Amino acid sequence: MIKVDHLSKIYQLAAVKTVALDNASFQIEKGDYVTIMGPSGSGKSTLMHLLGALDTPTSGHYYLDGQDVFTFSDDQLAKLRNQKIGFIFQAYNLLPRTTALKNVMLPMVYAGVPKEKRQEIALKYLKLVGLEDRLHHLSNQLSGGQQQRVAIARALVNNPTILLADEPTGNLSSTQAEEIMAIFQKLNQQGHTIITITHEPTIAAHAKRIIIIKDGAIVSDKLNQKRTLIKNLK
Repeated sequence: MIKVDHLSKIYQLAAVKTVALDNASFQIEKGDYVTIMGPSGSGKSTLMHLLGALDTPTSGHYYLDGQDVFTFSDDQLAKLRNQKIGFIFQAYNLLPRTTALKNVMLPMVYAGVPKEKRQEIALKYLKLVGLEDRLHHLSNQLSGGQQQRVAIARALVNNPTILLADEPTGNLSSTQAEEIMAIFQKLNQQGHTIITITHEPTIAAHAKRIIIIKDGAIVSDKLNQKRTLIKNLK
């Protein structure tokens, strides 16, 4: 599904050259659950932006479903981001004075989903993340964990190829983080391909595979033999 081929990103400011990502190569199959892990400044955020088609590399290729993403026009990239990549951010990025239901329906407006279908699909995914009793609450009336659940539901509505989560538990308590990890494992069991970006070992431990990046280079790419599994997923 995903092939990253010798991907590099170099920033040049006057005479100073900064290598943010150095010759990264890996593949991710459909249905995998991968965490990209590293400290601040390691290059993981740069890699996330490239995987999300939010930035372009200095060199290398990124193939999604067999298509070379960085040959796309701006319009094609926008369509790709809306239809094939479900984004989940640390800061949730919800509209604050808008209900949970309307926040989740919004991506379907841009995707051209008929109005009569939007609410039906939004309800399905809000129920999946356990928020069927919070449909009409404004996002600023919800807890951090609930807001992240809304963000996950919103990321799912266009049936994306991958879910790309950037520090998805960074603003949450340990209990709320565990709830979000339970949702990710449930989604993965249902066949969703998940990529998380984190610096926290306890969050990375939930994934099937861990890629470690340091100073812009991939230093480890291994199956997670000691995976943390959450029992009794609802």
